Amino acid sequence: MELELRHLRTVRAIADTGSLTKAAATLGLAQPALSAQLRRIEKALGGVLFDRDHTGARATPLGELVLERARVVLPAVSELQAEAVRFANATGSLDRFRLGGTHGPLLGGLVDRMAAAHPSVPVSTYTSWSVAEIASLVIDGRLDFALIGTCGESPPPSADRLVWEVVGVDPVFVMLPESHALAGEAELDLAALSDECWADVPGEGCFADCFTAACARSGFTPVSVYETDTSSVVHLVQVGRAIGLCRATFPPAPGLVTRPLAGAPLSWRHLVGWHPHSPAADAAARTVAGATRAAYAEAVSRSPSYAQWLGAHPRFGTVA
Repeated sequence: MELELRHLRTVRAIADTGSLTKAAATLGLAQPALSAQLRRIEKALGGVLFDRDHTGARATPLGELVLERARVVLPAVSELQAEAVRFANATGSLDRFRLGGTHGPLLGGLVDRMAAAHPSVPVSTYTSWSVAEIASLVIDGRLDFALIGTCGESPPPSADRLVWEVVGVDPVFVMLPESHALAGEAELDLAALSDECWADVPGEGCFADCFTAACARSGFTPVSVYETDTSSVVHLVQVGRAIGLCRATFPPAPGLVTRPLAGAPLSWRHLVGWHPHSPAADAAARTVAGATRAAYAEAVSRSPSYAQWLGAHPRFGTVA
């Protein structure tokens, strides 16, 4: 029998779990099948890899040697496969712009700028609630650039494999119906909204926990939080069913107003990212990053009250 990658994965699984029973469950195999496979692997390698008794399985010196090599080979092969997929999905020269983004306010502005600057180059988009999914598509070469947001200072996904640039930092504002008793205030204390229901868009980051923590610091627990799409959030606010949480760059909408929270207890970073070894990185990274910053600046300018607020809060706004 020739040694294969799946055999190395089997050896690693046994070592990581310390048990053939647990390794079999991890690999989706029956324990007798895993035991038979281990015997074949040991025969191919010329010796026993694990000492086994009622307490579990421990690597022998030969097993340690194999594990040392497996822990180098397996990640290298996984990286090779990922790079090959990325290369196969990329083009030799950048003759298109494939933009991915979460459901934020800047993707439309970026598309408009890239289409205007490069009228003969197709621009396509892909959106998802999942920043991890968007990042994975960039790593695989299925997208050229990603436009995402992260809560506070939390790191972007795949920070060790992708280049990320922060283009702007917004405070999180609250969205109120025009008829709300506090709609005329220039700034709101979070505690003044303790009896309200809330609405925001879903995500996989830490925002929900950060919001709950900010409410706790203000002395209350949110009555309820509706996680739904942007249109539904706007509707719930317009009919007075909830208070919305939104980025300060959220565009104006009929029947509602947006207001800052005192002390800016929540913030949101806008980032653009790309794979450092992709054709897109060489051909257009600086162009796309600049266009994203311009789109962000335009979004800020559409809200005179936010632009004025930024004058007194220099840690927010465009990041050079």
